[in-house]
Amino acid sequence: MLGTGIIKGLAETAKNFIGSYVDTDRLITVQYPEERLPLKENARNFPFLVYDGGDHEKGLRCVACKICEKECPPQCIYIVLERDEKGKPQKHPKVFDIDVSVCMSCQICVEVCPFDAIKMDTEYELSNDDRFGSLLQNKRQLAKSNAYYHKIHPVEAEEVDSRLAAENARVEAKAKAEAEAKAKAAAAPKPAAPPPAARPNPAPQPVPA
Repeated sequence: MLGTGIIKGLAETAKNFIGSYVDTDRLITVQYPEERLPLKENARNFPFLVYDGGDHEKGLRCVACKICEKECPPQCIYIVLERDEKGKPQKHPKVFDIDVSVCMSCQICVEVCPFDAIKMDTEYELSNDDRFGSLLQNKRQLAKSNAYYHKIHPVEAEEVDSRLAAENARVEAKAKAEAEAKAKAAAAPKPAAPPPAARPNPAPQPVPA
């Protein structure tokens, strides 16, 4: 029938209009920014870096493997590996920048990270009067504690912590077993060396006449 979709749309609009007056869980207008609706746990906006403990430099989970930088579709992640005075690479980033003006919140960086070092934030009020420099967030701005991660994504964060704890326990158990095996090998008595084989006496030579 011609116009069926229009009739269904009008019926849905009328239902919501009447329900806004009679339903307890009704559609209401929120006076933003004074009033704010609570965000869902699955809400996501831009990435942030997770760190453990109280120091965002030493506790940063990121090891600068650059997998997220390579896999990022819009190429909005820039990472530089930290090196010591001798040029030896260190397992943390010297530079970690994300251009949020380019980021499309696809969450691919989160999915490919093998260390659970980068997660999706729920913060969305990032507008400012500088459309270029202020939208490029550096390592210090991106770093947020594991407690913050638990606050915005409690179920997901608990699962990540449980998995990391199990992995750390497995690594520690393996290292302990290897250390015990080495200690037993060092303490075991060494077998005595076999005595040298006796050399046969040479046959006497005939004396010339």
